[in-house]
Formats: sequence, C-alpha cells, structure tokens
Amino acid sequence: MTTEAVRDRLLSVEEARDAVLASIAGPTEPEVAYLSEARGRILAEDVMSLTALPPWDNSAMDGYAIRAADVAAATDSAPARLEVIGEVRAGSAPDTDITRGSAIRIATGAPIPPRADAVVQVELTTPADEAGRPVGARGRDAAGPLPAAVLIHEAIRAGTAIRKAGDDLSKGIAILAAGTRLTPAAIALAAGSGNETVTVHRQPRIGVLATGDEVRGTGRPLGPAGIPDANGPGLMALAEEAGGHATTLGIAADRLEGVRARLDAALSDEVDLIVVSGGVSVGPYDVVRAAFAEIGRIELWRVAVQPGKPFAFGVVDRPGGGRTLLFGLPGNPVSSFVTFELFVRPAIRKLAGLPVDRLLRTPDRAILVDAVSKSPGRRAFLRVVAERDSAGGPVRDEQGRVRVRLAGGGRGQGSHVLSALAIAEALAIVPESVDSLPSDAPVDLWWLDRD
Repeated sequence: MTTEAVRDRLLSVEEARDAVLASIAGPTEPEVAYLSEARGRILAEDVMSLTALPPWDNSAMDGYAIRAADVAAATDSAPARLEVIGEVRAGSAPDTDITRGSAIRIATGAPIPPRADAVVQVELTTPADEAGRPVGARGRDAAGPLPAAVLIHEAIRAGTAIRKAGDDLSKGIAILAAGTRLTPAAIALAAGSGNETVTVHRQPRIGVLATGDEVRGTGRPLGPAGIPDANGPGLMALAEEAGGHATTLGIAADRLEGVRARLDAALSDEVDLIVVSGGVSVGPYDVVRAAFAEIGRIELWRVAVQPGKPFAFGVVDRPGGGRTLLFGLPGNPVSSFVTFELFVRPAIRKLAGLPVDRLLRTPDRAILVDAVSKSPGRRAFLRVVAERDSAGGPVRDEQGRVRVRLAGGGRGQGSHVLSALAIAEALAIVPESVDSLPSDAPVDLWWLDRD
C-alpha cells in the first residue's frame, strides 16, 4: 500500500500507534541527576549498592545487648542479673566489649557491641541496683539514668533482635535496573545504599500549542465569541505526567503563517515532540496539517477512534541532527485527551526510556452498567467511574470484573464535556465490531491513575 493510501485510510488504533512508536529510534541520551531531582525519571544505567545495608550489625529494638548464654536459665520468677557497663546510642560506635555477666544499654539502630550476640527488649527487663534490687518498674522505656544492673526475665536465644550486616543488601550488587522508573521508594533504596546521583535519560522536551481564533488564554476576557483555553494547560499537565518536560508555545490563530512561526520557534529549541490541539480536521480554517507538511512530512492522518478521528502525526528531521515528532490532536478537549492517551503518552514514555512493555496502561476487565451506542467501525473510549463498596474499593463481580458507569451519565460522553472527563476514573473500550452494547456488557478497561 502506498504512503498516500495509508494517509487517507482510516487507521486502527494499533496501526497508528505502531507507526508512531516505530518513528522513535530510541530513548533520549543519558545524563547524571541528583536523587533530589530524579523522582519520576527513568534509569539509563543500573544502580549499584555502594555499601552493604545495613553496613554493620545493629539492634532491632531498644533494650540491652547481652551474651545469650548469660540468660539461658532466666525466668519470670528467677530473672538473671547482669551488670550494666555502658550504653551505645544510634549514630555512635560502641567503646566497650560485652563481658561475662554484663549488659550494655542499646538504642534501636545502634551498632552491636563486640562479643554481644543478642539484644533483650526493654519490656523483658527491670532496672536494678548493684545488689540486684529493682529500682524501677519492669518494662519501662529505656530512658533516664543508666542503672547499675538489669534483671532479665526471660531466656533469650543468640541472634535475637540483631540485624546482621548486609541482611538487606550486599555491597556491589545491582539494586535497580536500567529502565526502572524512580519512585520515592526506589530513590530511598538508591540513597540508602550510598548513592548520591543516578544516570537517567534526559526528560523529553515537549512543546504544547493550542490553536483557534476563539481560544483565549486562561484569565483573559472572553468577549462575545471566546472560550478559555483548556487544551493548552491540560496537555501540559498530561505531558509532564507522562515523563516529559513541557513548555507552552502559546495560542495560535487559525492562520498558517502564525502556526508555522510557532512551530519553527519550537524546532529551533530542538524539542523532541510538539503537540498541537485543533486545526487538524477538514474545515476551511484547519491549517495545522498544512503547517506540518511545510516543516516536515505527515506520516498518518485519521484514526478509527471515538472521540478523536481527526488525528495527524508527522516527523521533522532537523538539519543539525535529531528528530521532532509532530502530533495534531482534535480541538475538542475530550478528543484531545483521548488521542493524547492513545498515541502521545506512549511516545513520551518511549523517549523517556521506559521498556516496550511499560508504554501502555495495564488493562483490566469491567462490566458496563449503562447501555451505550457509538459510531460504526470506530473504537470508542468511554469515560467511566467505578462503583465502590463501603471501604472505597471498586466493586467486582464473581469473575473479578469491575462494575463501571458512564461518567456524567449519557450526556457526559460528548467530546466537549470537560466536567465528565474530570471525574472519570477509567476508559471503557468498545470495539469497532459492535455499534451498541446492552447494559451489563463486558468491556476492557484502562485505569487512568495507574501506569
């Protein structure tokens, strides 16, 4: 099939998405980032543990470091008496060895003194004087003056309440693999194993342009025929959430020269991807496709989806090297959101360095409570909310399928209805092969708050 035929044919979601992803040779180049700046970034190299974790044997609780043999016969009615010869706090090294019949008071996380082989928790002890007489309540917290002795009310086995060096991690092993997204937990692991910096892929640079004579910047007077710009701020947020660094290209009127000028400015900044909303249909003022064709080449146009059929994708091979991807999305806010979800988000995630099996949402199964109809031959992505139980969890049937309803009711599925989009928790997918579904029909589901 010729390139022209592909452009003119109504493509399936998979055909369009595969073409988009095939145009991306690989992720952005690696760079070094401090952990404080790395949340959400994708690792370009494995992260190694620079130290064992924990680095040394330490106490798992507040209490006393002891020799287990000294309390082998201890009982509640006949406790063992040990002389308290010192203490060790977290953050300080022990300066005294345990000897036969002695104990050292120890805090949680403090290093285990030499020759100690167990820690007895403070709840099993009573502070005592030199003669072994109690001088405080049993099991009080391990604070206050250091007692002369301590009574141990239970036999303790060797190894009790000791975290051994390297129990969690050994030194010199890979702890996070390339391609991993740096969550707060992953950052804590990297820091806890001694890393200050990590090698990550550069965040893709995204330019976002809204178009339309009627579109006004947020907070600006609307006049008799203006509407606030929802697409610009919304697409900026979507691009950032997908892993990109977004920059606004402003709002362009429906004039070819104005759109072209803003695209040229973005190309001079060597952005990786440009997202334009509006101007990609077949109306007399839809100039975005023409602008794409002037600065690069259009790879595809029109996809069999609802909402979002007028979708354009192109590429620009920059003279100085590198490639910029061009995405023309519909002007209606919901259509813009859905086409971003289907095609732009996976592209940003691939550029950012995520592996192929992490580019799309994880699918789920659902039962759509409401009956629906759609345009023939197009795949519909319906905005839905889940029914929830008293604990706030989604209600599932005996087959594990989530019960979902149309967000905003039947009227909420219009491509202009932002209020329903804002409350939607997921997209329910109705295939091209059916034009309508009865109530309680099974559907596939994409949760919008999960990777």
